[in-house]
Amino acid sequence: MTKSVANRFYKSICCALTIAMLASCTASPPRKPDNICSIFEEYPDWYDAALETREKWGAPIHIPMAIIHQESSFVADAAPPMEYFLWIIPIGRKSDAFGYPQAKDAVWGEYLAQTDHWFADRDDFTDAIDFVGWYMHRSNQINKVSKWDAYNQYLNYHEGHGGFRRGSYKNKLWLKQIARKVESRSKRYSAQYWGCKEDLDSSWF
Repeated sequence: MTKSVANRFYKSICCALTIAMLASCTASPPRKPDNICSIFEEYPDWYDAALETREKWGAPIHIPMAIIHQESSFVADAAPPMEYFLWIIPIGRKSDAFGYPQAKDAVWGEYLAQTDHWFADRDDFTDAIDFVGWYMHRSNQINKVSKWDAYNQYLNYHEGHGGFRRGSYKNKLWLKQIARKVESRSKRYSAQYWGCKEDLDSSWF
């Protein structure tokens, strides 16, 4: 094996190992995503992150969790589907939304700037739920939406603060149905959480 071939082989191995290591750092979606107790039992660090978000932004745990469920189904690298020209040639994705919170580049950049959280990543759950808590806090500040109002918080989240203020959601029956779905899931999450909170807290350090 020549030196140049050996170097290329070495670089290929290093790249493969790096990709494998990065993939291993990303959590798989929870096995029971419709049960908040099961989620936090499977991923205790997610519970830590949810508690920190509640403390920092005043966001009740069940609402950001319901929003993330709706946006990405807890898939770390979730992204809109690829679009194709003539069903063959990929031409890009419909939007630049990415990660657990499906945050777009512009609003994610705003979050980074306002929080000085420059190393945050959308495919990191702790960063993602902090982002959702921050956005809920901004919805409360800008549009006076209660942090306990899952329905209107989701409409803000989807349409943006300006869009919500203009009522851009009013003629979108499909969106209002999704917002009700988020509201319903948040209520289930809340009921589940209060049934297991004591056990979760007893194992929390």
